Amino acid sequence: MLIAQITDLHVRPRGRPAYRVAETNMLVERAIDALIALQPRPDVVLVTGDLTDCGLPEEYALLRSLLGRLPIPIFVVPGNHDRREALRAGLPAAWLPDATQDFVQYVVDDWPMRLIGLDTLVPGSSHGELCERRLAFLEDALAAGRDRPTLLFMHHPPFACGMEDMDRIRLIDGEARFRALVGAHANIERIVCGHHHRPIQARYAGTLALVAPSVAHQVALDLMPSRDSGLVLEPPAFQLHRYTPETGLVSHMAYVERYPGPFPFVLDPDYPGQA
Repeated sequence: MLIAQITDLHVRPRGRPAYRVAETNMLVERAIDALIALQPRPDVVLVTGDLTDCGLPEEYALLRSLLGRLPIPIFVVPGNHDRREALRAGLPAAWLPDATQDFVQYVVDDWPMRLIGLDTLVPGSSHGELCERRLAFLEDALAAGRDRPTLLFMHHPPFACGMEDMDRIRLIDGEARFRALVGAHANIERIVCGHHHRPIQARYAGTLALVAPSVAHQVALDLMPSRDSGLVLEPPAFQLHRYTPETGLVSHMAYVERYPGPFPFVLDPDYPGQA
């Protein structure tokens, strides 16, 4: 099974770049072109939040037309830049199947790896939350599939990464209970997130938690304390997660843009690994 994860699209109304700098609609189109060109083709595409920049109906209409080009099943969860009501109204129900009434979270059981989408959105805030109702949903979903490999996908990372501006707006409320639930289920192969606009990974409650870079702009890597974060136009990228029973889940970062190559490895006669 091959899972593509794209995140932090920040789609804007036509002609309006995000933060007056990032031409996110163009960048999302390029990412979709890259996904369509992939061989082998992914089985599913997960979109881990910040689908739009301001949660406007116009943005969701444009997002629907952009992602609608993908001949692949799509599953989405909201980020802090999204609005649940507009998301539900503007996107196909198949992209958020059987989502609970108040939250956009659900289980997908159709492939060898079980997919559980979680809604960490707090309206009016940038940080993330898993309230008791959302955690109860997760607890029930995990109990129903203890014998199956499982991937959790959500917007806000549950761990601190050392970038203070981003750590202040990670998953805050409910994180301790979430950590306990994850730690009690060894079948959780991976937690995949967005939000930080950087490739980041950490051990978390007995599994691996990954943050994918954005397919649009990135957040500048800055580990100095007490400095404001900023965006940079580093290369957009996405994650590919390949599952087989023999290897479990193996994750790769793939760049959207094409670069020169591939070139053959022509070894020098002095290469010490030469037989």
